[in-house]
Amino acid sequence: MVAPAVPEIYEDDDVYAAIDARTESLQHLRELGPPDLVYLVKQPKTNPNRQTGVYHHVTGVDASSSASLAAYVNTLTYSPVDKQHKVVSGIYWSANNSDNGHESFVDSVNSCYNAFSHLDMRVEVKIPGSLDSYCIDERGDKRVATDALWLETFLCAILRAYSYADDGGGDTIKKIVGVRRFNPVTNTEMEQKFLDAAEKLFFIGRQLSSDPVTQVPNTVANHLTSGLLKYIHTTGRYASGINLFEKLRERDVEVSSLLAKILVAADEEVQAVRLMHDALQDVPMDYALLDTQAAFCLSKGKGDLALECAKQSVTAAPSEFSTWVRLAEVYVFLEQWDLALLTLNSCPMFTYQDKDAPRMPPPSRVLLPVLPESVLEEIDEGQPKQGESHDFVHLSLRKLHAATYQGTFLKAYNLLTKVAASIGWDQLLKIRSDVFVMEEEYRVERQNMTSKQGSSSQNASTIALHQPQSPNPGVNGNGTEPDAEPSTKETASPDKANGAIGDAQDGSSIERPEQTVASEVVKSGNYDGDPSHASYSQFQNKRLCERWLDNLFMVLYEDLRIYTIWRTEMAQSRQQSLEYKKTATEWEILGELAERLHHADEAIEAYQQCLSIRFSPKALLGILKLHERLGDTRRMLNALIRLITWQYRWYSEFSPELLCLIRKLIEEEGAVKVRSIVQATNLPQAILDLTHHYCQLCAAFRSSGSDS
Repeated sequence: MVAPAVPEIYEDDDVYAAIDARTESLQHLRELGPPDLVYLVKQPKTNPNRQTGVYHHVTGVDASSSASLAAYVNTLTYSPVDKQHKVVSGIYWSANNSDNGHESFVDSVNSCYNAFSHLDMRVEVKIPGSLDSYCIDERGDKRVATDALWLETFLCAILRAYSYADDGGGDTIKKIVGVRRFNPVTNTEMEQKFLDAAEKLFFIGRQLSSDPVTQVPNTVANHLTSGLLKYIHTTGRYASGINLFEKLRERDVEVSSLLAKILVAADEEVQAVRLMHDALQDVPMDYALLDTQAAFCLSKGKGDLALECAKQSVTAAPSEFSTWVRLAEVYVFLEQWDLALLTLNSCPMFTYQDKDAPRMPPPSRVLLPVLPESVLEEIDEGQPKQGESHDFVHLSLRKLHAATYQGTFLKAYNLLTKVAASIGWDQLLKIRSDVFVMEEEYRVERQNMTSKQGSSSQNASTIALHQPQSPNPGVNGNGTEPDAEPSTKETASPDKANGAIGDAQDGSSIERPEQTVASEVVKSGNYDGDPSHASYSQFQNKRLCERWLDNLFMVLYEDLRIYTIWRTEMAQSRQQSLEYKKTATEWEILGELAERLHHADEAIEAYQQCLSIRFSPKALLGILKLHERLGDTRRMLNALIRLITWQYRWYSEFSPELLCLIRKLIEEEGAVKVRSIVQATNLPQAILDLTHHYCQLCAAFRSSGSDS
């Protein structure tokens, strides 16, 4: 397997500026840290006195020792692209932390971050010559790089490789320019080394922070456990995972929730049920275990059993988003829509914390080479050239805020769209007005009560409205709400045949939601009403809607409005035999919109229109998901070949999601059939070899079906 090309980001005038920038950013890192930084110092062969700094980022390189990092630097000493310079030094930064001075940086610096100890592990390689390794703390002080620190760094590097890997759609690749992504675990020997390190450091994993939907990292909810579960599900190495968690469970029964998840995934459901039952006898209020049990019951269609588990989970951890959203999912499954909305309204929402990204100074120039092995005409054809303007995107499509949601808001919005798809928008609004206090009815009620004001000093917000107390007001407040209510007054284009989406009468069938009353309005009122007044009866069982949820309704309204206009315009164009024109980017956005609203056929239609104009990994990934649901092996592989090639084109030889799909196809169809279909594709052999490499990984891990 040929390694991906090496992107080069140049610093012609200010050598080591990127290293200084990385050092300054260390104190601001909160997650697993940025990708490893590899900094090379080059000098022209014709002018030895002039030096140029060149760097790139990398994930998946073995960071178990200074020698393994130095070995990676040695692979970069000759560049087939840049034949005018030679490498005279290198630095590898492997996220522990770094040093402010760079007077000793002569050749190369390799830097890798250790998120456990918050240090930047650095290896300096002089070419030819010596090797020096050390680590730097957040204050810029140099420390000795011990074996214990290298063990932490090795584990962090693998977790970071999985965390920063792309899902096939290209969004992660586009965030950071010039990142080489390698598979950190390519054989069973490296797997054993990884799992041994994970076992040794498992109970300090909470130091690594956690996914954005978890408020407080704990033993079973942190980046280490997330990485382990992702690795096991990607490779299908369930036996290794069960063995690991069995040993850890002997030290702490809370690990039972993780073991149960792996047993269920490994189709050992009877054993998983017994484990959950036995573990709950020891820790009856373990919210992770109760949540796992609720998810299992829900997957089996036992909503009544799942409901009791979910309620207990909320009681055990009322400040965690995952427990509340699971309860809301159960109510959706049971079609108890009013309780689903009330539960969703109680979810504690957290500000999204994105992955740590490198903060680098503007480079002098950027070189992004392409290896012949990744050249495929259909991928490059139609792509905008450097300096060309990007696709035109209508204002209404650019203002769809739902596309930017992450973390808790994304999960809450997905659940709201699921309810809307199940019962319809009008019915959703009716249920919303039944369970939440609406602004208009509150205003009318207040006016009526003012005219009949009694002597009581009770406040309407506490007596009549019965506002529920949030389980954790600090995280459920309005401070974390998404962007303000989107405007719906874009100007409509008169050219309907050209596909301009605007405020035409086509969207009038979507009723705009009324505003609910804000809790601030109720709490700040000094109105003294009569709590015994009969008019209060309509408010007795209503709740105040959290502002963030009210905003989600407005965002959903905007999604539905634009979707309705799009489909209406499409129908009108077909009736009039006119071409409905969109740019590739607009079709991609419309595909995402339809997918968000659970309209699979319309999403595929939009994605296909996008691909007819030019290649788009996001559109092709959307089509791949449809082929997966339909069980169309041949079309799945056709899509996978192109996605793997696009990934390799942008220096990524590893995508966990694509590897998982290949593994599942091999389990279902057998390796011989999969390899035969790939080989029969009318594409260059070098392109096909990239997909064969994924098949070879499955064989190395002895996946089911890989020997047939």
